[in-house]
Amino acid sequence: MNLKLLAGLLTLASASIASSQTSEASAAPPQPTTFEFQDGDRLVLIGNTVLEREQRYGSFEPRLALALGETKVSVRNLAWSGDTVFGHARSYFGPPEEGLQRMATHLEMLKPTVVILCYGSELAFERLGGLPEFLSGYRGLIEMIRSKSPGVRVIIAAPPPLETLAPPLPDLAMENKNLSSLRDALRKFAGMQNTFFVDWFELMGGLPKPGNSAKPLTENGVHYTREGYEKLSAKLIEGLGLKMPDAPSPALENLRRAVIAKDTLFFNRWRPHNETYLFGFRKHEQGQNAKEIPMFDPLIAQGDEVIQKLKAEALAQTRRP
Repeated sequence: MNLKLLAGLLTLASASIASSQTSEASAAPPQPTTFEFQDGDRLVLIGNTVLEREQRYGSFEPRLALALGETKVSVRNLAWSGDTVFGHARSYFGPPEEGLQRMATHLEMLKPTVVILCYGSELAFERLGGLPEFLSGYRGLIEMIRSKSPGVRVIIAAPPPLETLAPPLPDLAMENKNLSSLRDALRKFAGMQNTFFVDWFELMGGLPKPGNSAKPLTENGVHYTREGYEKLSAKLIEGLGLKMPDAPSPALENLRRAVIAKDTLFFNRWRPHNETYLFGFRKHEQGQNAKEIPMFDPLIAQGDEVIQKLKAEALAQTRRP
């Protein structure tokens, strides 16, 4: 072949590859490093155990409130222990679809403008054979959320790592490798879904070193302690690109208690213990009491007001970084 012709073909091929790479780069811009909250945003947490147990400790919302300064954001926790992207834990007596319908009803009630999702921790123990089905279910969940709350901005958080504690608790090294692979898949998935991604796995230390955890942050390798939730919350704030000011400990504790009180009211609003009697197949027995459930709403609103008041007091005592 003529050398000049060959050189020309190589030049055209190189230009074509460069053009393709440029097009791909322009089609998938890098994720912003900070999630932009807006005044009046309604943030809803949706996921499984790691998010549901946050309401026990009230660690995240006080830090978020202080990090946002004058920006006011309300927070509601719709997470459910053991839940999956298919709604398994939320369904009572029917198929998983019943659980997703229950979530849809709550989304219509809350009308979130921002949602934080954290799912997939169960894949650590089930390996990754079900990853395609999981991502398909996650996509369907996001579509449902967007259909119920048009314009909602979605944040996907990778599940945090597990810990290996002393025997007889098991070594969870392989499970953490599975979570690491899941995190990689979720990062790509989040970009495809036009969502903000938080690498909670890496922020919490990533793959642990071999052996037992030196300073455990979990009760059993899986469920985080109060100290664990303090670190989880701080790292989630960091992952959102926010900085929490140096708030005095008493002010932060006052906020934490107010958040727990508000979250307790909200939990009883959306998950009353006797829901079967109030709304289910036994409502003919106590259904007349269902009218009392919406009476929680003004109490929850008052809880939000208390939180804002305490936040203002804490900010007044704070040196911002």
